[in-house]
Amino acid sequence: MPKITRALLSVSDKSGLAALAKVLAEAGVELISTGGTAKALRAEGLTVIELSDYTGFPEMLDGRVKTLHPKVHGGLLHIRDNAEHVSTVKEHGIAPIDLVVVNLYPFEQTVAKPGVSLHDAIENIDIGGPSMLRSAAKNHDSVTVVVDPSDYATVAEQVKTTGGTTLEFRRKLAAKVFARTAAYDAAIAAHLTREFSAGTEPLPTLAVSAALAQPLRYGENPHQKAALYGKFSEYFKQLHGKELSYNNILDLTAAAALIAEFQGELPTLAILKHTNPCGLGRGATLREAWDRAYATDKQAPFGGIIAVNQPLDGPCAEAIAEIFSEVIVAPSFTPEALAILQQKKNLRLIQLLKTQSGTGAADIRSVGAESFLWQERDLKITTAADLKLVTRRAPTAEELQAMLFGWRIVKHVKSNAIVYAGADRTLGIGAGQMSRVDSSRIAVWKAGEAGLSLKGSVVCSDAFFPFPDGLIAAAEAGATAAIQPGGSMRDAEVIKAADERGIAMMFTGHRHFRH
Repeated sequence: MPKITRALLSVSDKSGLAALAKVLAEAGVELISTGGTAKALRAEGLTVIELSDYTGFPEMLDGRVKTLHPKVHGGLLHIRDNAEHVSTVKEHGIAPIDLVVVNLYPFEQTVAKPGVSLHDAIENIDIGGPSMLRSAAKNHDSVTVVVDPSDYATVAEQVKTTGGTTLEFRRKLAAKVFARTAAYDAAIAAHLTREFSAGTEPLPTLAVSAALAQPLRYGENPHQKAALYGKFSEYFKQLHGKELSYNNILDLTAAAALIAEFQGELPTLAILKHTNPCGLGRGATLREAWDRAYATDKQAPFGGIIAVNQPLDGPCAEAIAEIFSEVIVAPSFTPEALAILQQKKNLRLIQLLKTQSGTGAADIRSVGAESFLWQERDLKITTAADLKLVTRRAPTAEELQAMLFGWRIVKHVKSNAIVYAGADRTLGIGAGQMSRVDSSRIAVWKAGEAGLSLKGSVVCSDAFFPFPDGLIAAAEAGATAAIQPGGSMRDAEVIKAADERGIAMMFTGHRHFRH
């Protein structure tokens, strides 16, 4: 095990560094540092050699050039048991550097700030840091390299015990370095590509790099391994219940996306199953919204996901507690609601901390064959001004309200998708069928099972009716108005069928396929 005699410390995030540096100093390790890091360590009473004194070359160009020096990279990269390497570094007065502790300029945090300037983004691109990390990680047979403060404690313990670190640990740290520099470069590439192309072009290379958030017990099925990566905890906080599963996470993120459509509006509640809405209602209170959502389908919600757009209160919690649910997502929970729901030990209560903004929002899917699909997330918002009346009869005010209400819901139903809606509730939902008529039949059947009348309802279709039969079936079920994208070769036939039945129909001009 190589003994650590010299360490180079240069960090943006100084959390925990002093404690590590004190252990190193007590072990007789010479400490070299730069600028703010050196100042912080000296404030802790540690003896530190300024890097410019060590290299004999001043920091320059506003700090852009300080660690890019042969005494740094030669000290990191030379192979300790290679006689020629040892002779070369000795000839040039280069001493070994056995430990590097570096974390990078906060590029990701900088560009996440609203309105960040291009100048600020570029000034937070670290050059020397990644170079030192890569040099040290390449030579991990001899050099310990630390990019993550969570590893400080292990480094300190091993140095305190043995004077060095194990090869197994150095290998782990080296792999972590290349993962970090890859993620860092990917973030820079993504931001600059969006900046220079106004966000209209896909990235020339798709680099997905996200830290492990938590391992999961299994995937969609018990025989599949699974894990969660990324910044999930910045958006969702678990307040109660057993560990989230892979399927829970799929469902609750779908629920959060749906309820975000109604942010800042009247109390609204959605019930989902397998990422599909099976009921949504709104009212003067969340309890009223629950009653309307649950009335759509009283079978599917068993083991479902519930999302609300307002703090979940006691009366609504009491109603929800009467059935078995897997997850409830809310911006917050009142003390009364928590007291009721926390009696169910397996029910997962999730606080929605924030919703994803439209900027940079994307969907990425693996399609096998080492290939991926990328697309912008469907964040299209439709208003009354976007709708085109195509029938002789215009919708009533209540029908128009139901159109806009149902259109936001059908967007979140798997295609082929049909939603029958009133102005404040869903009445029947048909999802994921190979035929649009079949989806409509299922929606009608589900409404009948729930004892709901579709008379006077609005039918919402995520894509155009390719033939009049879908529209005719909706009219026969009781719908008096329809909203759909339009664009079929047989639009004229569908419009004619609507006019013959007195149906008011609006075209949106865009579809909401969801595969």
